[in-house]
Amino acid sequence: MGIMITLSNIQVTFETGSQSVTAVRDVSLHVDAGDVYGIVGYSGAGKSTLVRVINLLQRPTAGTVEVNGRDLLALQPKELRSARKKIGMIFQHFNLMNSRTIYDNVDYPLKSSKLSKTERDRKVKQLLELVGLSDKLNAYPSQLSGGQKQRVAIARALANDPEILLCDEATSALDPKTTLSILELLKKLNQTLGLTIVIITHEMQVVKEICNKVAVMEAGRIVEQGDIVSIFSRPQNTLTRDFINTATHIDQTLEKLTLHPSLVHLKDNDMLCKISYIGDSTSEPVISELTARYRVKTNILFANVEILQQTPIGNLIVVLSGSPGDLEEALLYLQAAQVDVETIDSRLLEDRKVGEPV
Repeated sequence: MGIMITLSNIQVTFETGSQSVTAVRDVSLHVDAGDVYGIVGYSGAGKSTLVRVINLLQRPTAGTVEVNGRDLLALQPKELRSARKKIGMIFQHFNLMNSRTIYDNVDYPLKSSKLSKTERDRKVKQLLELVGLSDKLNAYPSQLSGGQKQRVAIARALANDPEILLCDEATSALDPKTTLSILELLKKLNQTLGLTIVIITHEMQVVKEICNKVAVMEAGRIVEQGDIVSIFSRPQNTLTRDFINTATHIDQTLEKLTLHPSLVHLKDNDMLCKISYIGDSTSEPVISELTARYRVKTNILFANVEILQQTPIGNLIVVLSGSPGDLEEALLYLQAAQVDVETIDSRLLEDRKVGEPV
């Protein structure tokens, strides 16, 4: 489908009196047309600054910004205003105009368009129907829930038929159920309108629900990026692993084991392990094979299966029991079955440190 967004060697430095603060450091990434691209990181990682570079709400100190083949930094002000109309944006706190009705909020970006009043009226009503708010035309923002306000903000962002939608922590102010409904709406817009979406978030759960690609940011840099299945199944960076363990509830499970070590019941030669499956191997009866073939008993303490981009990814925390020789053969079998195994040092559970892959 082609590349929609290319950021090359982006640097953003803020001068504050005698000090300078670099918020984004030499970041390069590209977003293909039709992607739902997640940029995840903790507060202060530079992700919100980076997303504002895409539409030049924040001009970079260095680097280049190309959107749909155009160098935005080379555009004249009038050309840039026109280009920005094709880049919609929604925010954490919705940014609606409280003194205007829902209808007027959505109509506002169309005031400078060449559409007739009748065409504008039709478009506003179509947009509100698209986001499920046809019955709120004459309501005011104060009369809506947080999720409804974000739906209005999405309708307004779509008014000029953008090719790209930037979402800056757009679900952070919403409860989990409402967050899922907004993500479902964004997914529908991506699929039905061919909208390219960039989502900034500090929650890997959001990325897991909707994104096909992800970049992880820390201290202004991208520390890891790739397709969602590769990142979730084989994260390379410590920060990425932390985000994923939180999203898949591995961290919470290890914390419970720390608080209740009796749940583990380790004996001599027992191994506490994290077992990870991906793709076809999730449907293979590998666990039962350990007992049948290798006389290794498996006590499952935790199990989780995710479906990411139609690909199943499973994680187990287990205790493997058997003789040293049987355990060694069982581990070789798991590796041959393309199942990743990481040993967890039970003495370090209170620090929740996961060992290296076996």
